[in-house]
Amino acid sequence: MEKFVVEGGYSLSGRIKPTGNKNAALPILAATLLTDDEVQLSNVPRIKDVEMMVALLKSIGSEVQWLSEDSLRIKTNIPSEKTIVIEKKYASEIRASILLAGPLIARGKNISFPPPGGDVIGRRRLDTHFYALETLGAKVRTERRGFFIEAERLEGAVIFLDEPSVTATENAIMASSLAKGKTTIKNAASEPHVQNLINFLQKLGGHIKGCGSNVLEVFGSSGLSGGEWRIIGDHIEVGSFISLAAVTGGELIIENAETEHLPIIKYYFSKIGVEVEIDGNNVLVPGKQRLVIKNDHFGEIPTIYDAPWPGFPSDLTSIAVVTATQASGTVLIFEKMFDGRLFFVDKLVSMGARIVLCDPHRVVIAGPSKLYASELVSPDIRAGMALLIASLCAEGKSVIHNIGQIDRGYYKLEERLAKIGARIKRVDE
Repeated sequence: MEKFVVEGGYSLSGRIKPTGNKNAALPILAATLLTDDEVQLSNVPRIKDVEMMVALLKSIGSEVQWLSEDSLRIKTNIPSEKTIVIEKKYASEIRASILLAGPLIARGKNISFPPPGGDVIGRRRLDTHFYALETLGAKVRTERRGFFIEAERLEGAVIFLDEPSVTATENAIMASSLAKGKTTIKNAASEPHVQNLINFLQKLGGHIKGCGSNVLEVFGSSGLSGGEWRIIGDHIEVGSFISLAAVTGGELIIENAETEHLPIIKYYFSKIGVEVEIDGNNVLVPGKQRLVIKNDHFGEIPTIYDAPWPGFPSDLTSIAVVTATQASGTVLIFEKMFDGRLFFVDKLVSMGARIVLCDPHRVVIAGPSKLYASELVSPDIRAGMALLIASLCAEGKSVIHNIGQIDRGYYKLEERLAKIGARIKRVDE
């Protein structure tokens, strides 16, 4: 186990680049199971969740080789056995293990799955995944220690998802890519990482219409080819960097920021008083900003809430909370999608933040609050990053334990932040 030791109170300034998008890399890695040809991926973030997905692919029989720090070569070898047993030691570590269901069923395999792992941010249903696969002709049997999925042949169908789940949409897309006939997916998720998966499958020969919309048409084929693909940059990491620059008063240039994905993020940060400038594909966060929360018309307290894309990403809710603690005024942050994501705010309160947890979904923040160093524990990826941002602007030296959670989503974070002025060390427990 390792921990971060963070000395706060220093401005973070300079230039930084986001890594590849974790939530794009994981489904694309799973999608390599749809072809027997070689696939090469670049801009792959070498984080813990990606390493776990690579281990899962290898356990199934894929040949996976790191060609460089951020590029992979993958050659799928589907086992001859009819039933594939997914190993618990890997699957229980990441939520994305469920993404193996769609492509393996599409390849004619039965699957025995343990429950997927991942962040504990509230109830995370699998029902939408199962419904999508069952609509295509699969049979799902849930068991006390997991579930079993089987299918003789997948047939195209009309799938209406009961929620625009990102991973359920991705599973439905991958499964229907090799199904017989046309599949229409309604109420589909349209996040940038979903679009990146669709574009990747199109590069391999898949035929999918409606990319970026909530209605997708997938025309099944008998097989996909290999190819090369670049994972998009991580807009969640960009949002995290905007926050840490703003709360520390630094001037930061975020390069290769995939700025087409930032309008809603830019808008909601401006509500907290954070102004950013877009220059081509770069983002500039001006230094020494005085953060003032912008009231709604008639002086009403503003609300920041997450929503399916193109709404504000849930993964940035925790980051918005800690940013608001440093802004003058009052704001309500409404986490609509997960009922456990906001429970980390007690740690911010212990640092001096003035926050009222109204219920599992809503917090009221009154700022600005002077934060003081504390002993902290990272509960999940995004809350861990929020606590790190808080520590960087707090007075004194903080210690953050359980940083393996942060490592699941951010690559070599302490090294990258040190280059822009952060005083942060990784230390063995």
